[in-house]
Amino acid sequence: MEKAKISVIQLFSLMFIFEMGTAVVTSYGINAKKDVWLAILLGMFVGIVFFFVYYFLFRQYPNLPLTGYTKKIFGKYLGWIIGLLYVLYFLYNAADNIRSFGDLLVSSILPQTPLLAIIILFVLTICYVLYLGIEVVGRTAEVFIVILVLFGITGNFLVLVSGDIDLDKVQPFLENGWTLILTTAFLETSNFPFNQLIVFMTLLPYLNRPRLVKKVWLSALISGGLILSWTASLNIAILGVEEVKKSTFPLLLTVGKINLLEFVQRVDVIVVFTLLIT
Repeated sequence: MEKAKISVIQLFSLMFIFEMGTAVVTSYGINAKKDVWLAILLGMFVGIVFFFVYYFLFRQYPNLPLTGYTKKIFGKYLGWIIGLLYVLYFLYNAADNIRSFGDLLVSSILPQTPLLAIIILFVLTICYVLYLGIEVVGRTAEVFIVILVLFGITGNFLVLVSGDIDLDKVQPFLENGWTLILTTAFLETSNFPFNQLIVFMTLLPYLNRPRLVKKVWLSALISGGLILSWTASLNIAILGVEEVKKSTFPLLLTVGKINLLEFVQRVDVIVVFTLLIT
């Protein structure tokens, strides 16, 4: 295992940025329609429950990554197979995120650029950063989270003062009952991204203050869940349920509607850079 350490702030930054991922720009949880915000919050609480399972495992094997203690629990051979399945699962999620990023760039600012070229350049960048080591990844996240927060504050401020918000579009509450909300929460929003935080079980042994794992994990999970819930509600309040459902990247359309005094326009680049970071 790499002899390196990451700080509490760096782990929080990595987890928060990971949670935002593609969820912050896509039609995440829209199957719950107007109550998507509630489905996301319920999914977050499911993620909290699963965290305590992860935390128990970490306390039992504090110096091993996820693929290490699968062997301790299930034995050498079955544990190796389970560890391999987790690795493949993580690779699948990474490939899905990279494809979403490429699609966004092609559809927004680089329509004449081949999708394959964008993906290859992105993968090469990822390989280079990972080659430099986990400490570099942590420091990179530490810088990026500041930029991400500034983008978020700017984008939300411009949307709020643009006058396009219609609260009638998010009403009435529980229009379709609890069934749709609970189904979306347990089958969709709880898994992506909250339960996918299990990937950080591979990084916890590198934390320089392991006693703070619980505070860091829960802080990142809850803050990320609240922001995703807010963003989903904002998209619906501006675009409406049907337009959000039809759109691949509703946040791009939401920010695209910003028009202040015919001067501040076309700030879609905020969304593009947000997805680039997350």
